[in-house]
Amino acid sequence: MQDVLTRPLEENDPELAEVIRREEERQQNTLELIASENHVSVAVRSVTGSVFTNKYAEGYPGRRYYGGCPNMDAVEDLARERAKKLFNAEHANVQPHSGASANIAVYMASLNPGDTMLSLDLAHGGHLSHGLKVNISGHLYNIVPYGVSRKDERIDMAEVRRLARECKPKVILAGFSAYPRVLDFEAFSEIAKEVGARLMSDIAHIAGPIAVGLHPTPVPCSDFVTTTTHKTLRGPRGGMILCHAEDAKLVDKWVFPGTQGGPLMHIIAAKAAAFAEALKPEFKVYQQQILDNAKALAESLQSHGYRLVSGGTDNHLLLVDLRDVHPDLTGKQAEAWLEAAGVITNKNMIPFDERKPTQTSGLRLGTPALTTRGMKEEDMRTVAGLMHRAMSAGGDEAVVEKLRSEVRELCARFPVPHA
Repeated sequence: MQDVLTRPLEENDPELAEVIRREEERQQNTLELIASENHVSVAVRSVTGSVFTNKYAEGYPGRRYYGGCPNMDAVEDLARERAKKLFNAEHANVQPHSGASANIAVYMASLNPGDTMLSLDLAHGGHLSHGLKVNISGHLYNIVPYGVSRKDERIDMAEVRRLARECKPKVILAGFSAYPRVLDFEAFSEIAKEVGARLMSDIAHIAGPIAVGLHPTPVPCSDFVTTTTHKTLRGPRGGMILCHAEDAKLVDKWVFPGTQGGPLMHIIAAKAAAFAEALKPEFKVYQQQILDNAKALAESLQSHGYRLVSGGTDNHLLLVDLRDVHPDLTGKQAEAWLEAAGVITNKNMIPFDERKPTQTSGLRLGTPALTTRGMKEEDMRTVAGLMHRAMSAGGDEAVVEKLRSEVRELCARFPVPHA
């Protein structure tokens, strides 16, 4: 038994060790352009695999259901206090296992089954946990979707107000999975107050720029704020809820025991490490570079003839409409051709898309991961050129192989952070 417990993974489970090695190689030698992904620091990665993975700690600091938790309390307090400082929030719950878990806890705290929620249509950039029928959110609640206008592909706040007055939602959700523009949280708040709704803001994608003041914050004007801790925050995969002090007990109750059991203490420790990094001055420099890179990537793709949804981007992501340059190319096929060349993206519907969600007419791109590797605006122009050549090659193997070589050379200049 001791041999099993102390042998390195390579000896204990060579099959799994080989898969991990391949994944490390894949990440190092490909360009990660999925807007919801990033590369964590060495510190965050090491804490994620720390001894905190061994401990059960149901409950909250000072109120655990297990013994032996003084260090669990200390690390959770660190994470909570750093999160509150980072976002200027009165209360933080750092236990949600994911952004979707955080959303579910807020729904349970503020809605009864059958209640109405107003949220961004998935086909216009919303998230599946914001009311998709096959998700628990769409199964339990009456979801009324708002969308973007055909004119400029931006959220029409006048239409949001009209819908809110009409359907009288109990909750209005401001948040997205694929929307490249700034959200007007104050306008959402005014509408919520007017119709007697509670405002929930999901900042999973934009938590990083919000934390450093490069995007308006929803914290003061929202009843609940949910987020993931990865994406632009560059922490471990997990979730978090911020709220005012008056709702702290309600939120905590619906995270545990309401929707979760034991917290993942190794992930909470890694959240604390990521929040410490985000509180440093250089994190704002990093976030600004993410935004600068997104604009450079957007402008470069436009120079190749691609249309961008809403005409550009204000944040870390952009939606590319493929049809002007490649009328017959679906997002699914483009994603596959790009991956063959070493560029990782995801197919995405564009507003008023005539293709199915499994095919799509667009791609969603994001710059957090490439920025983590140290890339700048001129590198985004190189990436845009590589993408255009890959999508124009029609799957030609010789072209793809040449592009794969160029991608590897670019990746070698900007290694993924590792110990």
